[in-house]
Amino acid sequence: MRDSSSHRRAPHTTRRHTTHRRAAAVALVGVSALIAAAVQSGAATAAPEKAPSAAGKVIPGAESVKLSPAQRAALIREANATKADTAKDLGLGAKEKLVVRDVLKDGNGTVHTRYERTYDGLPVLGGDLVVETAKSGATEAVVKATRAAIKPATTKAAVSTAKAEKQALAAAKAEKAKSPDVNKAPRKVIWAANGKPTVAYETVVGGFQHDGTPQELHVITDATTGEKLYEWEAIETGTGNTVYSGTVNLTTTQSGSTYNLTDGARGNHKTYNLNRGTSGTGTLFSGSDDVWGNGSPSNLESAGADAHYGAALTWDYYKNVHGRSGIRGDGVGAYSRVHYGNNYVNAFWSDSCFCMTYGDGSGNSNPLTSIDVAAHEMTHGLTSNTAGLNYSGESGGLNEATSDIFGSTVEFFANNSSDVGDYLIGEEININGDGTPLRYMDKPSQDGSSKDAWYSGIGSIDVHYSSGPANHFFYLLSEGSGTKTINGVTYNSPTSDGLPVTGIGRDKAEKIWFRALTTKFTSTTNYSGARTGTLAATGELYGTTSAEYKAVQDAWAGVNVGTRSDGGGGGGGTSFESGTDVSIPDNGAAVTSPITVSGRTGNAPSNLQVAVDIVHTYIGDLKVDLVAPDGTAYTLKGYGTGGSSDNLDTTYTVNASSEVANGVWQLRVQDNAAIDTGYINSWKLTFP
Repeated sequence: MRDSSSHRRAPHTTRRHTTHRRAAAVALVGVSALIAAAVQSGAATAAPEKAPSAAGKVIPGAESVKLSPAQRAALIREANATKADTAKDLGLGAKEKLVVRDVLKDGNGTVHTRYERTYDGLPVLGGDLVVETAKSGATEAVVKATRAAIKPATTKAAVSTAKAEKQALAAAKAEKAKSPDVNKAPRKVIWAANGKPTVAYETVVGGFQHDGTPQELHVITDATTGEKLYEWEAIETGTGNTVYSGTVNLTTTQSGSTYNLTDGARGNHKTYNLNRGTSGTGTLFSGSDDVWGNGSPSNLESAGADAHYGAALTWDYYKNVHGRSGIRGDGVGAYSRVHYGNNYVNAFWSDSCFCMTYGDGSGNSNPLTSIDVAAHEMTHGLTSNTAGLNYSGESGGLNEATSDIFGSTVEFFANNSSDVGDYLIGEEININGDGTPLRYMDKPSQDGSSKDAWYSGIGSIDVHYSSGPANHFFYLLSEGSGTKTINGVTYNSPTSDGLPVTGIGRDKAEKIWFRALTTKFTSTTNYSGARTGTLAATGELYGTTSAEYKAVQDAWAGVNVGTRSDGGGGGGGTSFESGTDVSIPDNGAAVTSPITVSGRTGNAPSNLQVAVDIVHTYIGDLKVDLVAPDGTAYTLKGYGTGGSSDNLDTTYTVNASSEVANGVWQLRVQDNAAIDTGYINSWKLTFP
């Protein structure tokens, strides 16, 4: 993602660059359920940011091209061959290594490479980043999940693995887990998702959650103090005569005189019958007549036909609309398991099996295999293999919303008269027993728990309900506010600021969200970052002066994230940020980093927020000033303060009410002593 001040780098210049503030989350998403399966913990703040404006023009060829598995593999090989040079260019330490995770390529030759990091051989949780490289080879932008320098005090553990296991089991029991057991020995990691990077243990507890969903509880324990640092649940919940979609064509495989549910056209996706079991793959659906089910839930093949059909639709949607061949982009299909457990009212995706699993609902009479549910679960796999949005806090809400968003768009894409496209999630499966859907995108609060708009504590609630603002944003962006009827369903979508939003159509909205997910979001993205990321994606696709760009601003303001395109409405303030690194000479002249503020009226506020992130040894030698457009300087930090501490990452409040808001503001930094080095990593102005 480009930073808010949109400074493009000169060709062949590579510097450390980031656009997100530190957030309390890291992505190691493994399994997601359709509905709440466990209590989620963790919170993150959201300070809406203003996105780049650059020249206000569309970037030609910005949309990602359709890569064949072979083309994608070639790009990954190239990234692997140069990852050591990339790490050096990014200024990573000698003990840091990059691990290539994913790659996308735009029509103009720009490549987006997603990396994870290791430090001294240990995985860095929360160290993921995305590097955007121009066709010329120049690094244009870098998005990091954390700003912190990866320099743990030690990599040696002072506490035992047994203590970490005990702590993890206690956490599972606190969530009323059934038969919890440590299924992976604690592994040593560097925990960098919140605060100062430190050596830690990651312990994974198996068994089952309280409702029968498989459990993969990850617990992070400080390996020096024994303190529990974080925990998250990695199980993400979330011709066939089908239960919900009528009679459909299915791609199957014939072996001799027998047919089976293997889709050779879509990465050999297979559909299995667990027959009420809760482990393994069960039995591959097979038969002699290539006719599957009779439309009744009592016929076990019917739900299998639904799941097989839903997986094929989702595969086709991502390939034909977004150019991605399979969940990982490698042309390899996942698999589906139906008839999980007994009276199991849920469905989930699991990274460990690379599969979707569906229960049969209450009374085993309502299998959770409708089109939008199948697409929801398969999309969890996509998110895990792209942004890796951590399944807790605000990033967890965005993870769930992403599955709802694409669950809805796949349903529209299917154009199935038995299950028409709508902005209702799970409307066919009757999970509530009264004919109502599981979730509503036009007004999420209609389900009784989801939130219509962002607020500062939203990261502390269950991710299935904190997803509401993003679902609502997508509906507003696609269709606009107010009352309207689409495919026979009547919606009445409000806005948090009471102002109208004009939609741009679902086709554009889905491309914006997909591009943001795959090239702008990281494991720690929160609602503020989602606004910035979607605006960056929109600017590239349609231009920053376009109606689409303004609609994205207005739709986010309609859910209380950021301000309107005219500066009104919304909430949380408007931010302008620079992530361009500026080296600070050792005992040398002062240096400045500029930010251009525009679109404001009148003077700056009396509580202007100045967030400063400076990487520097011995910060007592630094003087830091905010310089207003008219040249007036406001001292943020004088010489001698901060002592021998390393790095300055804090927010100052400045009474700038005598200054005109619009214009070029500068952060000025000077080092007055020798033998210490550093640079301005980023800084941000927020107008409350």
